[in-house]
Amino acid sequence: MSYAGYHFEVFGKVQGVFFRKYTVKEAQSLDLVGWVRNTDAGTVEGDAQGRPEKLAEFKEFLTKRGSPQSHIERCKFNNEFSGHKHLDYDTFEQRS
Repeated sequence: MSYAGYHFEVFGKVQGVFFRKYTVKEAQSLDLVGWVRNTDAGTVEGDAQGRPEKLAEFKEFLTKRGSPQSHIERCKFNNEFSGHKHLDYDTFEQRS
């Protein structure tokens, strides 16, 4: 199996609205691995890895849905890769 991944940063009203909790739940439902955390800049960032089609669904969540009380202005993706044979994480977790 071939895996892909990316780093993401979400801008807008994404802290104090359970964004990280919903992000973990969504990632786990898509069988993705990685992490998510708040930044000092008021954004939420993380890494996501897994099957390419599931990562595409996760991008939709990060750019358009988020948590019910969040307001996403934009989401930046970088360090994208594909074709890897292994994953760097075992689970998807919330970090401090």
